[in-house]
Amino acid sequence: MATIKNLKNEVWKDLQIKNKSALRKKYAVSNMGRVISYHESIEDGKLLNGSTVEGYTVLNIKPADTYQSLYLHREVARLFLQKTSRSQKYVIHLDFDKKNNKASNLRWATKEEMEKHQQKSPAKIAYKELQRHRQTGLKLNVGKVKSIKRLLNKPGKKTMKQIAEQFSISEMQLYRIKSGENWSHVTLD
Repeated sequence: MATIKNLKNEVWKDLQIKNKSALRKKYAVSNMGRVISYHESIEDGKLLNGSTVEGYTVLNIKPADTYQSLYLHREVARLFLQKTSRSQKYVIHLDFDKKNNKASNLRWATKEEMEKHQQKSPAKIAYKELQRHRQTGLKLNVGKVKSIKRLLNKPGKKTMKQIAEQFSISEMQLYRIKSGENWSHVTLD
């Protein structure tokens, strides 16, 4: 078996696995986002690819009789990055590439920071742009949204529920229009 060739400045740390004594192999991840299984030492390790779940690399490990699915980016962050507050429970990819699990590309974040970061994703921006110009399959169009915005600007006339029913949309959709999350490009001239 070929030995693992370390990348420049690569550091390996053992994965923290529940019931790891029940495993036949040991597992380690590196600050470069790679993962191996090994028997005696990291040098005799075998590079693993893992599987992909919603774009993220996942390791499925079975100690004892239960499966553990470990998200590689979370394990790299847990072993190589410090949290600066207890509210940092999410790990973000700075370059938005879910396959780039290098410690230098990851950061612990709060829920708010993670949501704000996601809004800047090139894929999210492209999707919003595509949706903005979509013409078919929509319940609403520019004219209807202008009518909705006029009704929203007349407080006391109709309830949110009544407006939503009038246009056959959910109240949540109505609140998203009101907040500017959806249809923000439509303005009342």
